[in-house]
Amino acid sequence: MSGQILLVLRILLAASLYAFLGAALLILWRDLKRQAEILAASQSPPLTLLVKNEQVTFHFTKPEVIIGRDPTCDAALQDKTISTEHARLSYHHNQWWVEDLQSTNGTFLNEEPVSAPIVITTGDLLRCGQVVMSIRLGENTKRS
Repeated sequence: MSGQILLVLRILLAASLYAFLGAALLILWRDLKRQAEILAASQSPPLTLLVKNEQVTFHFTKPEVIIGRDPTCDAALQDKTISTEHARLSYHHNQWWVEDLQSTNGTFLNEEPVSAPIVITTGDLLRCGQVVMSIRLGENTKRS
């Protein structure tokens, strides 16, 4: 009789182990699905920079953009008044922000110096050194 009880206990232990593994995998799958939905919802809206006096346009859909003179920068501008890595535009908290990267000639938003990260909106003028750019956010990035 003790052999039959041991067999039943082993079967119950194996069944509970498989139930635990199944529940853990289900929880992981649901969490991954929820994280994917959150990431899809938090994608950054398109950003367009229109460089004044040069008629150059940069379009971006990624959440971080580096402006500078270095060719590896996302918005590479060949102007001597721009630092190698001059400014960073980043999308977080559902807004675009601009931040000066310790540039030599400064970053200005609507002619106000950028000393800390600040929110930008469509129509703002961003000046890096002597280069002035107009900012357009969202789907309607075509020039009018």
